Order: sequence, then C-alpha cells, then structure tokens
Amino acid sequence: MVRGVELRLAEKSFVTRGRDLRADLALDAGAVVVGMGAGGSIALRELARAGVDVVGLEEGGYHTAADFNQREEQMLALLFQEMGGRTTEDMAIRVLQGRGVGGSTIHNTNLCKRIPDPILNAWSERLGLHDLRPEALAPVFAQIESELGVSTMGPSDRNANNEVLRIGIEKLGWRGGPLQHNRIGCQRSGFCELGCSYDAKQNALKVVLPQAAAAGAHVYADIKVTEIQVDGGAVTGVEGVALDERGAMIAHVRIRTRVVVLAGSATGSAALALASGLPDPHDQLGRGLHLHPAALVAGVFDRELDGFDGIPQSYECTEHLSFEPGSDRRVWIVPAFGHPIATAALLPGFGAAHMRAMRAYRKLAVLTAMVHDESEGRVLLRDGRNGGRPQLRYELGESDRVQLAKGIVACGRILFAAGAKEVVVPAVFPLRTRDARELDRVDMAFVRPHHLPLSAVHPMGSMRLGTDPARSVVGPTGEHHQVRGLFVADGSLFPTSIGGPPQIGIYALALHLSRHMVARAKG
Repeated sequence: MVRGVELRLAEKSFVTRGRDLRADLALDAGAVVVGMGAGGSIALRELARAGVDVVGLEEGGYHTAADFNQREEQMLALLFQEMGGRTTEDMAIRVLQGRGVGGSTIHNTNLCKRIPDPILNAWSERLGLHDLRPEALAPVFAQIESELGVSTMGPSDRNANNEVLRIGIEKLGWRGGPLQHNRIGCQRSGFCELGCSYDAKQNALKVVLPQAAAAGAHVYADIKVTEIQVDGGAVTGVEGVALDERGAMIAHVRIRTRVVVLAGSATGSAALALASGLPDPHDQLGRGLHLHPAALVAGVFDRELDGFDGIPQSYECTEHLSFEPGSDRRVWIVPAFGHPIATAALLPGFGAAHMRAMRAYRKLAVLTAMVHDESEGRVLLRDGRNGGRPQLRYELGESDRVQLAKGIVACGRILFAAGAKEVVVPAVFPLRTRDARELDRVDMAFVRPHHLPLSAVHPMGSMRLGTDPARSVVGPTGEHHQVRGLFVADGSLFPTSIGGPPQIGIYALALHLSRHMVARAKG
C-alpha cells in the first residue's frame, strides 16, 4: 500500500511520526480520518473494526505521558493550537483548542456530560434530526461512558476551590452537584490542562486509538492536510504535507480514497473545507459557530486554600442554567483555578499592586461563568485558500452579554457566601468589592468585549447537521450534502450550542454516525 516511502517507525508505537518521513508519502486507503481527537478516534476505530483499511492523520505531534512535564510555558506551546494564543478575529476571546494525537482530550479537565435532552429534542423537532432523540442516543452515551470509565466525583475528589463552590451554593440554596469525569488512578496533581503526566486520563490517546490500531488502523502524526480532493461530486482523496518539529514542510502526502472523515474540530474542519473549495451553494460552510464564552471571578479569602492543588473541576452550579430553547437562564458556573503564569496574566494591576495580588495566590478561589450562547460566529480563512489557518469571526450578542453579567454577579454571590473577604473581577477597569450587597449596585456595562478577558474552550457548529441543505452543511447521516463520501465527526456537527463540555457528545455522535461511514466505505 505504501509507495515510494522510507519510514523510521517509532518503536512499540501505533503512531508514525510525519517528522520521521524521509520521502513523500503516497497511499491508497479505504477511508481517511483527518484529526485524531474524540470524534476522529472513534471514527477511525469503527471503520477499522468493520474491516475498512483506514488511515488517521493528525496535524499535531504524538506525545505521551512521559512528555507532559507540567510546565505551563512548554505544555501550552506543545499541546494547543497556535501555542495557546488563538483568539477570535477581534482578539476579544481567547480560544483554547488541542493539537496532537488525542486532540483536546489530552488537555481537557475530564468533564463528562451528555448533550442535554431538551437540546436533543429541539434538534429533533425543529431540524428533523429524529435519529438524535434522547431515547435513540441513550445507549450510545452509555457505551461511550462505559468505555471511558466515566464516574461521579465524590467528596474526596473535591479540592478547596471546588469546596468553596459547594459551600457557597448550599448557603444560597442554589442548585448544584458533583460532576462526572473519565479518570482512573488520578493523583490529584492539578495539572490536567497541561496533559496528565500520570496517564490517568481515559482519553482518546490512551483508550480509543490503541483499539483502532489493534483493529488495523494506521495513524500518522505531524501531517497537515491541505486539500480534500473531489471529482464528480465525490471524494477522491486528500493532499497534505508532513511537518518537522518546527512546523516546516519536509514531505508531500497524498492518499487516494473514497471516504474522508473530517474530525479536526469546529475550526479546523471548516477551515480545511473552505481551503478545499468545497461546494457551498447556500453559503452555510463555517456559519453557526458557538464558543461558550466565559469570564473569571476571583475571591480572596483570609486563609490558604491552595486552589491550584487537586482536581480542577469536580463540582458545578446549575442554578442559572436551563437548556430549554429561548431560556433567559443560560449560565453554567464551575471552578477555574489557574496555574501561576495564567493567574499572573489575568490578575489586574501593575508593579507593587500586582505583586501584592500574587502574594495572595494561595488564598484565592476562582470561578468561571460560561454562557450557553445564542450568538453565532463564522469560521473563515486567515491566510488564503491553500492550507490557510482558521479565522474566527464572533461577536457576543446583547442577550449573551446580559447572561454573562448575571453569571459574574452570581459568582460573586457564591464567593461571598463561602466566606470571601473580597471579590475581584479582572476587567478594565478591575471590579473590586468587599460587600455582597454592592453587587446589586454595580454597573455591569463593563461586561463587553475588550473590557473583560474572555476565554472559550468549546468551539462548536460551523458544519451543522440538518435535513435542509439551505440551513446546514451535512445531512442526518453526517455526510456532506453536496460531496459524496465526505463525513464530519466532531463538534462542527452541533446545530446549536449545547451548554456544557462537548467531549462526550462528540464521542457519541461519531459512534452514532460511524455506521454510515462504514456503509459508504464498503459500498
């Protein structure tokens, strides 16, 4: 199958590093999966188990637990797109996305939540996606959760920062509870976002991709796909380049196939489709981007909490979150403690004032208010068509701005209820208050882009599922409306925001749709 290629395979590894290629790579395959995160790994495994000769390609590198040294300045560059510096077009929202074999499952905080039933019902009733009804997906969610070892976090899994959230919402009489995670053998080191050096994450790299390899799949890292090739309305292959450690091209890659599965994230998949010039008669490609924008609120306590130590997120507040369409309660609150560099970058002040703030580092508790957003952005190309990087155009709408303001106030109330002596919102200019009653009088007009540091870790949409080609990019089977043999298997599929961590939803949709990929590959 491999022609004109000289490889130096990583010993005892199921992944071939593209940086080790010594000549161009040319393959014929039954299917190609682009992107080796949650959705791509499942698609790869299911195709391989069905007997399809399938190849997985990943733009990022292949890194294992031995590489995760818990250093912020090195792991952000290694594991995140654009070295952790990706932002929306106007630089108002920092967008953190994974890069490497395993995708964002390497650096996420292991949160496992199903797509809520009201959202699945809305997709079914409003968009005709009847195969995604809650009762249809329930066994799929159950299978994924079983494979990933999902369990509910108990009291002993709750660090001081999460305990602050629990105490606060219980004193306020608000709704909340423990979260579910996919971790086994956790050492509670607190470095989940930088990759688990103890290999406790039951993620795509550890669980799913080895299963795919055992079934016969081939995985290549360091391969940037630059074009999906189409002829006569059907996929014919992909082209790309192999990259070295510095991101420079070292070889050409060409794979002929009749099935391509896009799983490069809501930003990467749409950007590749745009770069490939795929047909888009209704101007839908890249539209419908949701981000779940979030803001931070810190509480200063008079005792040391060491909120950086332990499992980062094990408890949630759902008092202000409803998934019913049109709800005015669309804020999810969870802890979000930063490591020293991230905290230093966010805390307000300069010079001596900043130094005093950092000296209180061990006494901080930090919460984040994340919006189940109605605002819709768009993925465009930053550097032109050929291999261009995604450009994220997204503006926070007024209703979402109001939701974010409500969430910030709610975080402040929780922190005061838990005993904080001061609440700080790192805005321009910073909000500092020592009295919960002041929260009622705060002018929340500062809650808008560029006046408040916002971040997003859940990009979704951009290649939406739907029965109507005029309002979506792929059909109910996950196959492109205009290109036969082209499937999508990542968060791009979501027709709306889902209001919570997407990894389980992405795994589940990829598994649910994989039978259609198999049928096309074998048909």
